[in-house]
Amino acid sequence: MNKILLISIFSILTLNVMAQEKIVQTAGRTQLGEFAPKFAELNDDVLFGEVWSRTDKLGLRDRSLVTITSLISQGITDNSLVFHLQTAKKNGISRTEIAEIITHIGFYAGWPKAWAAFNLAKGVWAEDTASEDAKAAFQREMIFPIGEANAAYAQYFIGNSYLAPVSGDQVSIANVTFEPRCRNNWHIHKATKGGGQMLIGIAGRGWYQEEGKPAVEILPGTVIHIPANVKHWHGAAADSWFAHLAFEVPGEKTSNEWFEPVTDEEYDKLEQNK
Repeated sequence: MNKILLISIFSILTLNVMAQEKIVQTAGRTQLGEFAPKFAELNDDVLFGEVWSRTDKLGLRDRSLVTITSLISQGITDNSLVFHLQTAKKNGISRTEIAEIITHIGFYAGWPKAWAAFNLAKGVWAEDTASEDAKAAFQREMIFPIGEANAAYAQYFIGNSYLAPVSGDQVSIANVTFEPRCRNNWHIHKATKGGGQMLIGIAGRGWYQEEGKPAVEILPGTVIHIPANVKHWHGAAADSWFAHLAFEVPGEKTSNEWFEPVTDEEYDKLEQNK
């Protein structure tokens, strides 16, 4: 009985550790290791190694949001804010979102602090300006909205994708938009009966591929029928934004199972042979 209890406790602890994303930080030791070794240890091992790594309690994106809000509110606009703005970007906060976040902070922390933060944020998100312009131009090509960043499923995508629900009545329909080179991981729409998915290209150019079969190019008007329980992926071409409507086919005991990413090598072969 005690042995079973110990095994159960060990399993729970193991799953809990696996659920957390361990953050590795070395800046403290690199910059202050000799001058202030204890501070460096607390910075690297406790603040980042323990607190930031508690992702099962609060995700990295939310931790970034809390941190930059705290720093800007205190008027701290030195390299530490730059670092945390860079981290926030890495953790999924977009150029549009950081602009709105700092604007909101400005009403509570003060306009001068917001101005100072904006000057730093512009540099961190500078390369995204062209992408935002391209995104706006792509929106003008189609009647459906691009929607919001597909944050809930970002871990299953390479690159940025966006999701705009179109209808939830009768059949679930959403518009999914991919930036150039963005694609989702290999995955399966499981079902014991019925199920699967249907895609209709509405703008740009993309790819669809089932495991073991050649990839199929998707253009506006292309219809893709994806049977249940078939491993596949889909996404944008390298030189084009891409959007498709995704229809969830009703079925019994439906679920999605995600697998490995589509590697650059696999993807680039398609682009070379198009």
